[in-house]
Amino acid sequence: MFNLTEKELEQKDALNTTKEIKQQPELWKETLANYKAKKNDIDAFIDNIKKNHERLRVIFTGAGTSAYVGETVTPYLREKYKNTAIEIESIPTTTLVSNPYQYFEKEIPTLLVSFARSGNSPESVATVDTASKMIDDFYQLTITCSKDGKLAQKAQGDAKNLVLLMPERANDQGFAMTGSFTTMTLTTLLVLDTIEETEKESIVGELINLGESVISREDTIMEIAEKGFSRIVYLGSGSLEGLSIEAQLKMLELTAGEVVTAYESPLGFRHGPKSIVNEDTAIIVFNSTNAYTRQYDQDLLKELHADKIAKTIWSLTTDAKDHFEGDSFLYEKTSEVDLHDAYLALPYVVFAQTLALMTSVKLNNKPDNPSPTGTVNRVVQGVTIHNYK
Repeated sequence: MFNLTEKELEQKDALNTTKEIKQQPELWKETLANYKAKKNDIDAFIDNIKKNHERLRVIFTGAGTSAYVGETVTPYLREKYKNTAIEIESIPTTTLVSNPYQYFEKEIPTLLVSFARSGNSPESVATVDTASKMIDDFYQLTITCSKDGKLAQKAQGDAKNLVLLMPERANDQGFAMTGSFTTMTLTTLLVLDTIEETEKESIVGELINLGESVISREDTIMEIAEKGFSRIVYLGSGSLEGLSIEAQLKMLELTAGEVVTAYESPLGFRHGPKSIVNEDTAIIVFNSTNAYTRQYDQDLLKELHADKIAKTIWSLTTDAKDHFEGDSFLYEKTSEVDLHDAYLALPYVVFAQTLALMTSVKLNNKPDNPSPTGTVNRVVQGVTIHNYK
């Protein structure tokens, strides 16, 4: 796919999606540069909140893929802020809008971190409006791909709302969010991780190498797509469980539901969800970089391999010593930098995006416009926001 001409990709209605997947390593470099350029503003904004409040609640929010940014980074950042006065959680806008009374707390200072590609989703705008009325000390960090979106525009002149814009090309023109997801995820980690800036730079350099490696091995991913499957399951623990939600959504979106998708943690999979596995199922396991957690990933891989039911099982890993007899997609690190799962999610999801793209084309779907009937849209439509008093 990545080697086809623009004309060939246009004929498949896959030009935007293909370009937007392939350019992600470049966008990660731009994301780091943007962060460094805004670092003083970011530090001043956060320091001011800490100075004024002994306690702070941080809520990551968004709808669909934007919500899964929060699901991916929360386990890692919660660990980072353990035993501090900062509480980290992830709650989708689609939950906050319908049930604000169960989540917003009037007297707890709150930083709402909104993730948005367009910034125009009705739930995203309504979440901000409702929270600002219900919470006394309310702050916002708006991480978005569009300077013209409603979320970015509403922040103008608001000292309690810092807007961080993603690289311009991260505002995906294809239907599915790809670069927008990875740049918003990376930005959040760069802003809130407590490690030194030099380590952040080293991590981004490693991520770029790993992302480019995935793209250069598209033939291997094509082999999986060519096997043909009607079901796919993504499995991962911690941050990688959050990523598995996004990975399966890419397949569901780009194949317009022709491939049935599921996600779980490796331990949770045995508790009923494993019933989905049949002879037409593909299973992808995101292996953790944590040695303890990876034992559970490996246990399930061995079990699935011994069951001899699934059509294909793939282990994504950074450790060549993993003892799985089946197929592995190895991410070979080029440095000694410590890569936690939340960061590894970026090159891992490039694999999932690419597999979804190739499967969509194999099924004669149109990746750039997988739902021509308008059942689902690039920016959600048909939502009525009811006034909450």
